[in-house]
Amino acid sequence: MQQAHRTASRGANLGDFIFASLTRVAGVFVLVLLGAIIVTLFIGGLPAFQKFGVGFLTSTDWDPVQEVYGAAVPVFGTVVTAVLALIVSVPLAFGIAFYLTELAPQWLRRPVGTAIELLAAVPSIIYGMWGFFVIVPVMAEYVEPAMIGSIGQIPGIGMLFRGPPFGTGIATAALILAIMIIPFVAATMRDVFLTVPAVFKESAYGVGCTTWEVMRSIVLPYTRVSVVGGVMLGLGRALGETMAVTFVIGNTNRISQSLFGPGNTIASIVALEFPESPAGSLKLSALLALGFILFVISFIVLAISRYLLRPQSFKARTTAVAAVPKVPTAPTATVAKA
Repeated sequence: MQQAHRTASRGANLGDFIFASLTRVAGVFVLVLLGAIIVTLFIGGLPAFQKFGVGFLTSTDWDPVQEVYGAAVPVFGTVVTAVLALIVSVPLAFGIAFYLTELAPQWLRRPVGTAIELLAAVPSIIYGMWGFFVIVPVMAEYVEPAMIGSIGQIPGIGMLFRGPPFGTGIATAALILAIMIIPFVAATMRDVFLTVPAVFKESAYGVGCTTWEVMRSIVLPYTRVSVVGGVMLGLGRALGETMAVTFVIGNTNRISQSLFGPGNTIASIVALEFPESPAGSLKLSALLALGFILFVISFIVLAISRYLLRPQSFKARTTAVAAVPKVPTAPTATVAKA
């Protein structure tokens, strides 16, 4: 009997050892793969960094004939389109999450939530084709002429809304990106809103708070760190988008003062120029250097999001309790003794 027990114990220990070893190998493989990508991009872009130095980051030139390359235009386009996409998508995503968690009837929450999540499964090239054949004509015929004739006439800020209404450009690319990242941000907000303990919200409703007051004073303070982390995840998604942006941004290597002007992003210029870059050429090195810069930007954004999405401390969790408005209690009457 004891012999059988020892045999079974050895088998269990062997299984645990194999399972632990496999999981350890999987974890190390991810780190090795990440490091290999970083090293490959850096080594490939090293000739461009060595030839142009810091000027590679500040130059707006991209001349394959003269072999002069700069990263300022695609870096500018990448950052601007991603930031504009967040400005458009975050309020919409917040409204969707607020509706699904606080206002929508129970029978409607699951279908709407599923529809929002299905948007994340649409391939980016489909968004790009839809943007090119549907959004670009609408922008060129209706939206951009109206904004040029109204906001474009305002001194100062009007310079951002001037120029010929071609339909393609920074603004159209940002709009497509906003539509693409709404499902990611909205799903994150919805999930973290659902983590708020019901007793917190019920206490606020019990003292007379409205739905918006509960959201502002209870839900948002309790989940603000995770909400910001979800927004950062959406930003990381927008920074690396390629095909959808390539269809609608105009693919011109210049920095325009107007949001309606064409431009470039790191991902789009790499996708367009890579097939025409011979192996070992300076152009290929410049493209790999751009990939390394994009990787660094994305890594910083995702690292910040992971830091913001860390589990909250007990102190942070109890902050929302202090935000519940307190209703003064009526003074109790004292009964005089006879």
